[in-house]
Amino acid sequence: MGKGRIAGIERRRIYLVGGLCALGAGLGVARWVVTRPQPPAGHPLPVDFGKLAPGKLMTVEWHGRTVWILRRSADEIAALAGFESELLDPASEHSLQPEGCRNPHRSLRPEVFVAVGQCTHQGCPPVLRSGPGDRSEFLCPCHTSKFDLAGRVFRNGPAPANLIIPEYRFEGDGRVVIGEA
Repeated sequence: MGKGRIAGIERRRIYLVGGLCALGAGLGVARWVVTRPQPPAGHPLPVDFGKLAPGKLMTVEWHGRTVWILRRSADEIAALAGFESELLDPASEHSLQPEGCRNPHRSLRPEVFVAVGQCTHQGCPPVLRSGPGDRSEFLCPCHTSKFDLAGRVFRNGPAPANLIIPEYRFEGDGRVVIGEA
């Protein structure tokens, strides 16, 4: 055998060992993520949103997840009915949401939208994007999934389901408690 062939075999062996080490590390991290202690159920998060203007989005952290609180304007609420034929699950029949949110605006009150801010495709964080007129939307910049302001997914992207709506309840006009019905 020539020196070049031996060097090629050694290089492949180094790549193989390095790849196996990376795979082992990745599996270790995945195991930690799956088995790490979770916050106990019933840890509600009270959030004051009274000063949130219509059309504005507030982001909070709850149980290791990003949760949005969006104050929708009357025009934004009305615009939700304008493009249901473009949505994958317009009636939210296959969505994760509390029973009280099984309605066209997917919320307990039409003007306040609460949702987990993670794309249902791969968990990326969508961003609020203003569209023409009152057709604003949430756009996942990673893989271009789009959601309307009720968290319903459009057909043209890879996300398979509407955004998740957590359990929540209101305490007065300007306070929501996430994690409690």
